Amino acid sequence: MKEQMQVAHLFKTPDSGIAYRWLLDFTYPWEALAGISEFILKTGMTLSPEEYDRIGEDIWIAKNAKVAPTASINGPCIICEGAEIRHCAFVRGSAVIGRGAVVGNSTELKNCILFDGVQVPHYNYVGDSILGYRSHMGAGAVTSNVKSDKTEVTVLCDGERIRTGRRKFGAMLGDHVEVGCNSVLNPGCVIGMNTNVYPRSVVRGYVPENSIFKKQETIVTKR
Repeated sequence: MKEQMQVAHLFKTPDSGIAYRWLLDFTYPWEALAGISEFILKTGMTLSPEEYDRIGEDIWIAKNAKVAPTASINGPCIICEGAEIRHCAFVRGSAVIGRGAVVGNSTELKNCILFDGVQVPHYNYVGDSILGYRSHMGAGAVTSNVKSDKTEVTVLCDGERIRTGRRKFGAMLGDHVEVGCNSVLNPGCVIGMNTNVYPRSVVRGYVPENSIFKKQETIVTKR
């Protein structure tokens, strides 16, 4: 089952984000979290000034992206073509926001990658996480990226706890994942492609692809 949590199994839509090819260098997606800032700084220097505005030293915003004047954008950060950053969004830094992605009212991003078409449109927190192509988090759904005892985050999979070597690790969402409103994704969540999470869920560990998460003890395969 471990292989189902690998980058190649979670993100299968070719070139679905500016970081897609870079992520393929890693086995497990959480291994990339430590290098997001460096990736942004290197990639930003390669972006065309005809397509991107450079703000200060380390923020690149596509000229056709929509950024509300009330949004707070901190670097390093890349906001790709057609993305929409809405009223009072807060980008704390180290964020890659893909083509056509939506970051909504009072949503906060920190050390994360949003693939193309991702939507976090209403009161979401996404920290130390990677959200796959066209994944969506309903209103009030959040990632929790630090354990209450501040110890290393592990990923629970088939009764085995897989060490990540990280104290901060939110969630990895595969392509086309739907997370219902007011759900909490606990530290070390990995959700496979095409899976739906019921509203008001509390999710831990690995959830298989093509599933419906009703509650932790009730995960059914889509028909």
